[in-house]
Amino acid sequence: MSLDQRQLARIDEHLQRAYLEPRKIDSCQVLVAHRGEVAHRSSHGCADDTIWRLFSMTKPVTGVALLTLYEQGYLQLSDPVHRFIPSWRDVRVREGDQLVAPHRPPSVRDVLMHMSGIGYGAGNADLNIEGGLPEVPWKDLEELADGIVEAPLRFQPGTRWLYSFGMDVAARIVEVISGMPYDEYLKATIFEPLGMVDTDFWVPEDKRDRLAPLHARNRRKELVELQGRSYSRRPTLFNGGGGLVGTLDDYFRFAQMLANGGTLDGTRVLGRKTVELMGTNHLPGSGELREFAIPGGYGEVGFDGMGFGLTVAVTLDQARTQVIGSPGEIMWGGAASTIFWVDPVEDLVVVFMTQLLPSGTFNFRGQLKSIVYPALP
Repeated sequence: MSLDQRQLARIDEHLQRAYLEPRKIDSCQVLVAHRGEVAHRSSHGCADDTIWRLFSMTKPVTGVALLTLYEQGYLQLSDPVHRFIPSWRDVRVREGDQLVAPHRPPSVRDVLMHMSGIGYGAGNADLNIEGGLPEVPWKDLEELADGIVEAPLRFQPGTRWLYSFGMDVAARIVEVISGMPYDEYLKATIFEPLGMVDTDFWVPEDKRDRLAPLHARNRRKELVELQGRSYSRRPTLFNGGGGLVGTLDDYFRFAQMLANGGTLDGTRVLGRKTVELMGTNHLPGSGELREFAIPGGYGEVGFDGMGFGLTVAVTLDQARTQVIGSPGEIMWGGAASTIFWVDPVEDLVVVFMTQLLPSGTFNFRGQLKSIVYPALP
């Protein structure tokens, strides 16, 4: 039985009434798929083939890229990062006024989980989400991975959770193992096999008019357009934590691959058990983010009732999240308020695109979930 179309129509009614008509956002797209079939797709204030800045929705793509190498036996999650990036061998941890040796080296799993001890910004500081992604002084992933550990770690590896440059470090590990520039590895391993024809770290000239404008709100809560990065040329730093741009349909193909257990249209990107590993809560003691997150730190999906897997958040307890859904959902979002989630219990995929900084200005995820789930048979 298909999803209730009358209920799904409320998605567009809600977005128009609450956001587009009062000019809280400029444009958006939403796609809902059930059992592998698109049940609802709509565009508001933009063309169907609009290209969006994915920001941190790049992170799960990086997780998949690294796991393709895991499946070939090149690494284990418990491997120390310094096996691939030697500059990480001599890291120190700040404890009060002291610099001490780590109890154990930061591992590959630590960087995939934001538990390595690094943060975002100068000196491994917390992420300032008001400006989206922080400016970095490094020219490429090699410089970033080496430069980030010139500052001491914020905590002992594996003991706390802090949003971080971890996925950029993971992207560098992909380069080291594969011997390929990161963008080329993504193209060959994920984008081309999945038919993600518009996803990249830059926008060629013949597609540039499709890139959505980026917005924020001023002190009077008026929508204002931001200049931001032009994406007009191939960068030298392939930001594995937030550098991709792409379309709604491209990202849906990526998310549906995860929902299908690693395959799409007969093409295998990951094995089913590897996708399960990615979506398993890896927090110590199967705990929730609230127990491990640095107080005052940023979390894309909130901390209560949420676990964390390999680059994705995992729903543990609906009573704690206070949001409709299913245990075992995996999800993440981006700095410009893009979101996605995959619900393996209901075989449901939802992707939402807009371009409003910062993420969390409005609760798009919670509102969409309250409308989408009642449409299930």
